[in-house]
Amino acid sequence: MRLIALLVLIFTPIAALSQTAPSLRAEPVAEGFVEPWSFAFLPDGGMLVTERPGALWHVKADGSREEIAGLPDIRVRGQGGLLDVLVPRDFLQSREIFLSYSKPQRGGLGTALYRALLPEGRTRLEKGRILFEMTPGSSGGRHFGSRIVEAPDGTLFMTIGERGDRPSAQDLTRHNGSIVRLNRDGSVPADNPFVGQDGAEPEIWTYGHRNPQGAALDSDGNLWAVEHGARGGDEVNRIRPGTNYGWPVISYGRHYSGLKIGEGTAKDGMAQPVFYWDPSIAPSGMAFHSGKSIPD
Repeated sequence: MRLIALLVLIFTPIAALSQTAPSLRAEPVAEGFVEPWSFAFLPDGGMLVTERPGALWHVKADGSREEIAGLPDIRVRGQGGLLDVLVPRDFLQSREIFLSYSKPQRGGLGTALYRALLPEGRTRLEKGRILFEMTPGSSGGRHFGSRIVEAPDGTLFMTIGERGDRPSAQDLTRHNGSIVRLNRDGSVPADNPFVGQDGAEPEIWTYGHRNPQGAALDSDGNLWAVEHGARGGDEVNRIRPGTNYGWPVISYGRHYSGLKIGEGTAKDGMAQPVFYWDPSIAPSGMAFHSGKSIPD
């Protein structure tokens, strides 16, 4: 399926704004993509764009594009495929990029993090290696999560959905339904909250998530995530280390059949969302806007 375009939102000058809301204009900057999942800006004003079926594009500042080769072994199934791309702050010096994708595993697929170099002027990734893959996920094609965020200290956060296996989101011996935190080389930071806890996967930063597809830092460097809920119950969460966000024990949504999820909407030891949507809006990406175009 061909999607219409990759879009950016252009804000009109402040003088033209109404008192209630700004006027927005969508302007296509590159077209003809097949299921574009993510994009990340390059220092020269270009961007890297992923297509879920397994292609990575370099879109130049003038709108022209070229495909980048040298990707890992990506398995496309259901919602899985090539997913997020991160261009780190030191890209001009390191030439590193990071990709998340669905990786073949014993008995199914799992979310994985890949690091490679993109040399200047080249169209092929070099020195690629897998930094992390989740404990064996599921044979299904749902809920990979996959958003990557670079923390202020240079560590990397990556979101992981519960892969359609709801109870696993409460199991610290598995990565399903978690947000993980890694050092840039894929090793585990010593101050992760579950390091040294018997049986717990040390990469886990938070757990009890359904399918957090969006994540971003606020202006103070705090991590937030937006979670794709069931039938209702999409959530915005402030991410705090070691916290259990409740899925599937608590939720503001219902199963698609209409049946109740878990034990209700609150339980001791489980965090409440900062905001939730019911009915669902099916959120995916997330960004903070800090400019003056929307003063309120």
